[in-house]
Amino acid sequence: MKKRKLGNSDIEVSSIGLGCMGMSYGYGPAADKKEMISLIHEAIDRGVTFFDTAEVYGPYINEELVGEALAPFKGKVAIATKFGIQLENGKQVLDSKPERIRQSIEGSLKRLKVDTIDLYYQHRVDPGVPIEEVAGVIHDLIKEGKIKHWGLSEAGVETIRRAHSVHPLTAIQSEYSMMWRNPEDELLPALEELGIGFVPFSPLGKGFLTGTIKKDAMFVSSDFRSIVPRFKPENIEANQVLVDIVKKIAVGKDATPAQIALAWVLAQRPWIVPIPGTRKLNRLEENLGANDIELSSEELNELNDSLTKIEVAGDRYPAEYAKRAGK
Repeated sequence: MKKRKLGNSDIEVSSIGLGCMGMSYGYGPAADKKEMISLIHEAIDRGVTFFDTAEVYGPYINEELVGEALAPFKGKVAIATKFGIQLENGKQVLDSKPERIRQSIEGSLKRLKVDTIDLYYQHRVDPGVPIEEVAGVIHDLIKEGKIKHWGLSEAGVETIRRAHSVHPLTAIQSEYSMMWRNPEDELLPALEELGIGFVPFSPLGKGFLTGTIKKDAMFVSSDFRSIVPRFKPENIEANQVLVDIVKKIAVGKDATPAQIALAWVLAQRPWIVPIPGTRKLNRLEENLGANDIELSSEELNELNDSLTKIEVAGDRYPAEYAKRAGK
C-alpha cells in the first residue's frame, strides 16, 4: 500500500482510506457488527491505515464499531471522527457550541477506545458559532492531548482561511468525484496554497461510478440515496453517459470502473486521500486495486475533456442538506 501525507502535516496514511459510515448508517439497515469488524481487519491486512467515522453515524454505533475493531491496532492506524451534528427528535441539528464540543470529544474518546483522536473534524459549519471560537476550543483540546490534528467537513474557503489562522488545519473533507468536481474551482487551489490535505468522501459518486446502478434501482428508506435527487430514475438514466466513459477507459486499462474513478481522484493531487466505503470484501479489494493504476497525462486530459462536456443530472443533496454545505 502506498502512503500519502495530508498537506504539510506529519500525518502519513495509506493513500486510500476506509469510510466506515455505511457499515452502520446511511445505506440501509446496519450491517452485522462482527462481519464489519472482520472487514476492517481485512483492510488493515491489506495496508489500510486511515479509518473515518463520526459521532452522528448511528448515532454512536459506528464509532463503537470502529473503536472495537481498531483496539488491537493502537498506534498503527489513524482514526478520523467528527463533531457538530446532533440528532434531536429524529432530525439533524448543527451544534458546535464549546460545551457541546467538549461533551462530544469525551464521548468519542470513550467509544473509540483511545486517549487521543488523530483527526477531529467539524462535521458541518455551525452558523451560530463563529469558526474562530470553534478553532479556539480545538486549540485547547490539542494542548490537552485529546486531539492530534483537526479539520473541517464541507466548509467554504473563507471559513477555512479563518479557521486556519487560529489553529492550522490538517485536512478538509468534502465530496469529490467525477460526478462532483466543484472543489476544483476554489477549494483545491486554496488547500494547495495553505498546505492542507484533502479527504474526498463519495469518490465513487455514492456507488454510481461503479456502473452497477441502473434506472430501475430501488433504495430503502434508510438508504440516504432514496432522497437524493441524483438517484431519481430519470437522472440515473441521464448520467449513464458518464459511466459509459469510465467503462471505456476501464476496458483499456484492464480495470473496473470503480478503480478508474478512484485512480482519477488520486491523480489530481499527491495530498488527496479518498475514503471510499464498503461492506463487502470484494469491493474493498477492488477499491484498493486503484493504487496500482496509473493514468497518463494524455489519459487524464482525454478523460477531463470528456467530463467537461457532461452536465451531471440531479443535485447531490436534497435542499435541506445542501444549504449546510460550503459555508
